[in-house]
Amino acid sequence: MPIRDTVHDMSLAAETRREIDRHPFLLTAMRAGVLNYTAAARYLEIDGETDAIATALRRYADELPAYETESRDVRVRMESGIGPLEDDQDGVETESEGDAALVTVGDTAFGAGGDRTAIVATGDVDTTALAATLTRLSVEDISSDAAAVSSETMVVVVKRRDGANALRAVEAALERVGTRIAQ
Repeated sequence: MPIRDTVHDMSLAAETRREIDRHPFLLTAMRAGVLNYTAAARYLEIDGETDAIATALRRYADELPAYETESRDVRVRMESGIGPLEDDQDGVETESEGDAALVTVGDTAFGAGGDRTAIVATGDVDTTALAATLTRLSVEDISSDAAAVSSETMVVVVKRRDGANALRAVEAALERVGTRIAQ
């Protein structure tokens, strides 16, 4: 093979890796062994032959760890009657007696006194668990008003009518959280 073709192949392989890394769902499918390489090659915006891109994807997949999941040791509960806490004139949240913020995202704090439901998971939670949870909620067509994770607590705020379904979705998501790729 002429040097020119080898350089092009390495460049195509590097470009393919960069592009697949921009699409986490394709990377997950590749790790799980369920990716149609030819279809993915057509989907990716890479200048090159479809077969060559598919070959680069196969080679990349051979180097990746297999997709594995783990169950998380968590306790999941639901709190109804959650809503945004009111701000005073200085933009600082005010708390009624006993009403503390359950979660604050940006400048919006959520706590007791509203028409939403919070799903609270405590235990072995992290950003990977939150990502799995939000993905599962999306699949279930449940949108969240706020979501955060910190210090062994994860909170997702949803519409009240979605509370029970969200609780089940969060429990299911935390039973099969994908393991991280070691870097």
